[in-house]
Amino acid sequence: MENKDVKKTVRDGYAKIAKQGGSCCSAGSCCGSKNQAKDISKSIGYSAKDINAVPDGANLGLGCGNPVALASLKKGEVVLDLGSGAGFDAFLAAQKVGETGRVLGVDMTKEMVEKARSNAAKGNYKNVEFRLGEIEKLPVENGSIDAIISNCVINLSPDKKSVFEEAFRVLKPGGRLMVSDLVLVKELPKAIRDSVEAYVGCLAGATFKKDYLQFIKEAGFEKVDIVGETFYPVEAMANDATAKVVKNNPIVSQDDLKNIEHSVVSIKVSAIKEA
Repeated sequence: MENKDVKKTVRDGYAKIAKQGGSCCSAGSCCGSKNQAKDISKSIGYSAKDINAVPDGANLGLGCGNPVALASLKKGEVVLDLGSGAGFDAFLAAQKVGETGRVLGVDMTKEMVEKARSNAAKGNYKNVEFRLGEIEKLPVENGSIDAIISNCVINLSPDKKSVFEEAFRVLKPGGRLMVSDLVLVKELPKAIRDSVEAYVGCLAGATFKKDYLQFIKEAGFEKVDIVGETFYPVEAMANDATAKVVKNNPIVSQDDLKNIEHSVVSIKVSAIKEA
């Protein structure tokens, strides 16, 4: 797909998720639930305390890791959440930076931003702001951010190089990047790479691990480290409907399915913009 088509596909898919409030709506029917979202979040590193600490409706079960746990956020810091969705990670970050800190979430889906703002009002979060914008062209001032977090979002971008260049631009000298994301260690079958559902479910947009890390380094970051890595099975994807479509695709053989299971990994990456 062309870049503009990828963005429209992803935006439309996540608009459906925002409206229906589940984690598996993009393929047309919503099979998600609050309990499913909680189960997914627990499986990828969130504690019960984290899950219960945010406003109802903020956790849609869309992540692939817990970047806030990695970020070592401090009181008074300014944090940027790339692809903030309904606000789950942003609200957790807000509790870490306290009243003297600030959290800014950026998401390209209007419905998600509206949902996040509603959740912020519901939870009376005074130190959180959500902006509509693209992570390849952030509506954020130069050198204004202490730490950037992102959870299973950058893989959705067709221009990951620009995402990391923008992240570098908005970070203060000495600022940190902490992301959880999906990458490939083996190529996916063509049927998956071309699947609309697989784009929304984070599969088809994933790039190879070495290329992902290279994009971060080329943007100017130092000390680029993988601090966690696990295989991420299709069933655990943010969008269960994607797994269903993948498994029911007559073009995808049983061997292909086994290859998919060992092609996608969830990585947690840290990097620094040197002072």
